[in-house]
Amino acid sequence: MSRVVVSTDKAPSAIGPYSQAIAANGQVWVSGCLGFDKDTMDFVSTTDVSAQTHRALENMSQILDAAGSSMGKVVKTTILLKSMDDFAAVNKVYATFFPVDPPARSTFAVACLPRNALVEIEAIALQ
Repeated sequence: MSRVVVSTDKAPSAIGPYSQAIAANGQVWVSGCLGFDKDTMDFVSTTDVSAQTHRALENMSQILDAAGSSMGKVVKTTILLKSMDDFAAVNKVYATFFPVDPPARSTFAVACLPRNALVEIEAIALQ
């Protein structure tokens, strides 16, 4: 079994002791993506969950590309929300990234996210 750290400067760097993703055994395990601008490491918006969701998924796409994968190869996502009231807004953006045969998914509301994010999304994809 090979284990390869995936890293790209086309997505925000990790804000802690973790990798953007790990590729192993033909799969890519993408760490939770936030709605950061890769250059400033600030949120694209601190109040707009749709903007944060869109950027988080763009960041995920860049990480998957760096791993030799793509959004079309995602098999499972987990979405963490600061508020379940944002569920519909997140779904609207999410559907634009997975328009056909979307991956399996879980969504949870949590007490707090890193740097007070409104949404965080992680994924497992085929390589």
